[in-house]
Amino acid sequence: VLRIRGVNMEIEMIERKTLKEKPAAGSELGFGKLFTDYMFSMVYEEGRGWHDAKISPYEPIPFDPSTSVLHYAQGVFEGAKAFKNEKGEIRIFRLAENFSRMNRSCDRMCMPRLDADFALKAVYRLVQLEKDWIPTAEGTALYIRPLMIASSAELGVHAAKKYLFFVILSPVGAYYKHGLAPTKIYVENHYARTVAGGTGEAKCLGNYAGSIKAAEEAQKKGYDQVLWLDGVHKKYIEEVGSMNIFFVIGDEVVTPALNGSILPGITRKSCLEILRANGYKVSERLLSVKEVVKAHKKGRLKEVFGTGTAAVVSPVGVLGVNGENLEVNGGRMGDVTKFLYDTVTGIQTGRLEDKFGWVTVL
Repeated sequence: VLRIRGVNMEIEMIERKTLKEKPAAGSELGFGKLFTDYMFSMVYEEGRGWHDAKISPYEPIPFDPSTSVLHYAQGVFEGAKAFKNEKGEIRIFRLAENFSRMNRSCDRMCMPRLDADFALKAVYRLVQLEKDWIPTAEGTALYIRPLMIASSAELGVHAAKKYLFFVILSPVGAYYKHGLAPTKIYVENHYARTVAGGTGEAKCLGNYAGSIKAAEEAQKKGYDQVLWLDGVHKKYIEEVGSMNIFFVIGDEVVTPALNGSILPGITRKSCLEILRANGYKVSERLLSVKEVVKAHKKGRLKEVFGTGTAAVVSPVGVLGVNGENLEVNGGRMGDVTKFLYDTVTGIQTGRLEDKFGWVTVL
């Protein structure tokens, strides 16, 4: 029995008749293509709270055509990872931070908060059940995707009265097909992702749907991702479609300050803490495209890299700005980027000591 909001709630276990065939060791996993045998779910109803917690077979979920999320996109999600190292340890990285952020997203989207302690224990139980799905090759992990959606069967632009929360698991390889090879990023100066006061700092469904058009246009031009600017002035750098962004200018590591329209990334937060603990000069501030271009011209733009759960730390080799490609660090991964990648992945897998207390070992 796990406890939620002072009420005992058991997690029902529904076994599947036939287990799936797991991917062979060394096979190409891709990202988000394969899913494990089981998922966790529970339901919220106004006046009753959370109930009907269960671990059940991963399978399609039937929806009424009038289900709220299909019409008004009232939904939020998260992404975390579990690892299995050579010792056989199952290691989950900063999942409590994910549920803390999810609750902030829920507040913004008028959705019910989760009991984070219950949600954590439920995911731990699910991951332990699916431990044989965790890949062990370098750069692989078991991706954890929690999602909450409005599930009321009614139309009307208002907060729903019923919600479904579920967690699915996926064995994954590198987020980018080219792995740690530097990416090409296009600075978007036409479309806007969000503005201050919008939903930019929430990890909600609509943010991602609205970014697809610009991403597809950038890919047609030969770039991997879009770097978004502020939605008002189209002047200040905010974030990449799936990552927060960092710049090494001279001896300073700079990332845009959280301003209400930037997602507060957990890998971003981890990198900042690692950098500060190791004596780097770090700034969270307004950063304009103009400043970056000027730094590049003067030879002071040393490195650019993105951070995120999916890609971890990803070097940027080219910035596309107003029709010009600015090459960064000769198109190679820089020292700061490599240090952060090695440190974060080292802590995640247990190669390095977890001085920060970020990993939960199951």
